[in-house]
Amino acid sequence: MLGSEFNVLNAGSMYGMPIDVLTSCTARMPQMLSDVERIIKFESPSNDHEAIRCSAALVAETLGAPLAQAGIDTAVDSIVIDGVTHLRWRIGSGPRRVLLLGHHDTVWPHGTLESMPFSVQDDVLRGPGCFDMAIGLVQAAHATALLAELNGADAVDGVTILVTGDEEVGSQTSRALLEDEARGCNAVFVLEASGPGGTLKTERKGTSMYTVHANGRASHAGLDPESGINAGVELSHQIPAIAALANAEQGTTVTPTSGRIGTTTNTVPAQASVDVDVRARTAAELERVDAQICELAPALAGATITVTGGINRPPLELASAKGLFARAARLAPDAGITDLRDVAVGGASDGNFTAGIGVPTLDGLGGVGGGAHADSEHVELSHVPHRTALLALLIEDVLGQARK
Repeated sequence: MLGSEFNVLNAGSMYGMPIDVLTSCTARMPQMLSDVERIIKFESPSNDHEAIRCSAALVAETLGAPLAQAGIDTAVDSIVIDGVTHLRWRIGSGPRRVLLLGHHDTVWPHGTLESMPFSVQDDVLRGPGCFDMAIGLVQAAHATALLAELNGADAVDGVTILVTGDEEVGSQTSRALLEDEARGCNAVFVLEASGPGGTLKTERKGTSMYTVHANGRASHAGLDPESGINAGVELSHQIPAIAALANAEQGTTVTPTSGRIGTTTNTVPAQASVDVDVRARTAAELERVDAQICELAPALAGATITVTGGINRPPLELASAKGLFARAARLAPDAGITDLRDVAVGGASDGNFTAGIGVPTLDGLGGVGGGAHADSEHVELSHVPHRTALLALLIEDVLGQARK
């Protein structure tokens, strides 16, 4: 059994004394490890819609099993939008109160398991997508199931679990779905990986994505170069202007990334373009950059500039998360966590969307480890029972308050 490779004594060594919920979560570790193994061993790159469809079926079966064992109706909606498959469990018939949010797509291409296989050694879990975010999905299902086992299925009436299939590529098909599921909820808990040392994410920068196109005129580079308008030279003027839109004091980054110039080596290029990544802590900063990047003016006579793209994800601002973090800090000792801290990060998640429509959102409740999107990706298993217990306590607390 995989569970035999997890040292239960080690689980409590860096935390306070376990209580019933934590003890129950620790006892679930063999099944949780078996579940996460199934998910990791099925490769699900975002751009392969057929793989995402098959992954959704496997995830539905895997997460549905602990819910069913706890007496929860496991009817799951498989929602296909523009070819991408998403999953939704709406538990109970009451008002929606708590949304547990995750994704089953990964950044890893097919074949990654050959060089980066699933493994559990010295209480460390490895494998593509383990940290981002297979373990978080399993924690969501088991925390919900645990509450139903302890208090009856009615105890989780009002919980929705939403697992999207395109988060890693910008949530183009799932944004409206997750915003609709979040509306009216008292809390959204995002099971993305934690920050360093297990910190919860109370701020995420918003993101914008652009392509700036420089348009010139082609001519023969040897016979008639002076008749051309060099789009590559025009772009070289634009890149510093783009980068200058950043504002370090506000934490706003504007980063030219990948680019393209021309078509052949002996032609003055008529087209050149550069992709631009923008990150900002506030909606006002995203809007400032959006306005200014669209006002870029050409430097060369006869050249033109066009800009495509725009604001992708609004920021998750501290105001959206601080109340839920205070609740988590209050409950953390009951999960055996003695020093819960928060962190602001530059990366975005689907929690940005739910925060952007005004729903309280707390992120980073998933695995503790590191190496997201890198071959060092890993999860420290000693934290998993504690994180699962904390999530269960948060769900219970929010639902209890909402029903008063």
